[in-house]
Amino acid sequence: MPPHPSTWLEVRPEGLLVRPGGFFVDPVRPVASAVISHGHADHARPGHGTVVATPETLAIMALRLGDAAGRERRPLPYGQTVTLGEVRLRLAPAGHILGSAQVILEYAGTRVVVSGDYKRSPDPTCAPFAPVPCDIFVTEATFALPVFRHPPAEGEVTRLLASLRLFPDRTHVVGVYALGKAQRLLALLRAAGYDAPIWLHGALAPMTEVYRRFGQDFGDLRPATVANKDALRGAIVLAPPGAIQDRWARRLNDPVVALASGWMRVRQRAKSRGVELPLVISDHADWDELNATIDAVGAPEVWVTHGREEALIHACAQRGVRGRALHLIGRGEEDEATEAET
Repeated sequence: MPPHPSTWLEVRPEGLLVRPGGFFVDPVRPVASAVISHGHADHARPGHGTVVATPETLAIMALRLGDAAGRERRPLPYGQTVTLGEVRLRLAPAGHILGSAQVILEYAGTRVVVSGDYKRSPDPTCAPFAPVPCDIFVTEATFALPVFRHPPAEGEVTRLLASLRLFPDRTHVVGVYALGKAQRLLALLRAAGYDAPIWLHGALAPMTEVYRRFGQDFGDLRPATVANKDALRGAIVLAPPGAIQDRWARRLNDPVVALASGWMRVRQRAKSRGVELPLVISDHADWDELNATIDAVGAPEVWVTHGREEALIHACAQRGVRGRALHLIGRGEEDEATEAET
């Protein structure tokens, strides 16, 4: 009988150690060898020796971390397999942001899939999630409560455009994270037929350029930070969540303040942040998608991390799947300073 993965996967202060491979998955402290699932700052930390990730994630890390993005950077495109130590490793799309990946580990006849952050809803800016059958599935649980059922993102964009028609003289300023959410909203607006210029806060421009380098076309984008106030009348402006509440946003023309996040399902969150137009657009799987994914991968055992573990473990037990909370440090709710995406 092959050794159970609990004997060769170990939670350490640095993160999840794959002992027979000699590497960590998404470590939160500098390590000699790291496999990184995606470029958000709570998963892609600085200071590692060797970093294995998709080419897109390596480009994102290079922009955000510079020389600290890893002394040796090994690109691993989706579907290619490498052997690290005694472990066969490949990456599959996670559908979270550009370059996001599930980490597939094969050792001693057992397959473990570490999901990283993922979503199942369509997103034109990244490769769609692909379920991978496995023996153990390590899943995130950011929105693992039945109350979290995300509406179609296209409908939320329709609401934004309806508000723009209703208030044609007001500037609509939308809070979006610089990596992933900003580019997804740009693509959704263009897909909805909105062809006017879209104005970007300066903090969003560098990452949007990375997306363009990987083939995304967002149409006419203009810098909002230095724009004349009158030029932004009746326009859509995208800005980091923190910027929609500062003096810069208040100087706009009677702004309609919006925020695109899965947490906008919670009214108190929207109210506390002064959001007039909450847009429930998330880059994480909701309750139904989490459960559907567990069914799709067919794993008899599911390890749950960074989120609402208890509810998902209970749902697993009801279908005869063994659940376990995997307590990894450094994973949590949204953090504007690190842009741990929502």
